[in-house]
Amino acid sequence: MGEGCANDAELMDYVSSVNIACGAHAGDAKIMRRTVECAIEKGVAIGAHPGYPDRENFGRFAIEMPHSQIYDLVTEQFNTLNKIAVDAGGKIRHLKPHGALYNQSARDAGLAATIAQAVFDIDPKLVLFGLSGSVSISEAKKIGLATASEVFADRSYQSDGSLTPRTKPNALIHDTDIAIAQVMQMINDGTVTATDGRVVPITADTICIHGDGDNALEFATAIRQRLRVANIDVAAIVSDTV
Repeated sequence: MGEGCANDAELMDYVSSVNIACGAHAGDAKIMRRTVECAIEKGVAIGAHPGYPDRENFGRFAIEMPHSQIYDLVTEQFNTLNKIAVDAGGKIRHLKPHGALYNQSARDAGLAATIAQAVFDIDPKLVLFGLSGSVSISEAKKIGLATASEVFADRSYQSDGSLTPRTKPNALIHDTDIAIAQVMQMINDGTVTATDGRVVPITADTICIHGDGDNALEFATAIRQRLRVANIDVAAIVSDTV
């Protein structure tokens, strides 16, 4: 959230945590402040969502940077959002890299370790959100950082557990029933069906819906209702040490 989309406030009625853009790939101080204040008002956990400083491509194209610069990027963007959150009387509970930075860190152990160390150095009580089954999770666990294995309601999967690249026509899920079925499979069975039909093991701690998606509000409403019917509680993930 905080990426300039019109339905952020409405979406917050159906989610327990939000990842707020920190002004690099999207957003600005005014949008961050408005989003933070809305999250506080609605009792939604606040997360920092740092990404590459590439607004033209919405942070979804990889940029080659030394790991030291990635460390600084994560730290500086967190601090930008954190000042706004603290001034508003809130607290950042987790961090999730955005876009290309997220996907790269899911498969690059060195990059994943750099991001995890930056998060740990900021505050060891933070939770790192990362792609389920990825090195983002395993590298964070190595240094004792709390993690949340993230799965996606609005994206399809490859047979290796990675997300289908957005450059492919079947990367995004547009049908609400398909999104609900995928979410329930991931929660109940601990698996997801890849685009080639293979059933892939997966851990679902937190479910992502992209706020800029055309179906975001419809998906959030329908999925929350389906979880309610299934007696599955939805709650924010925070570190056990908080």
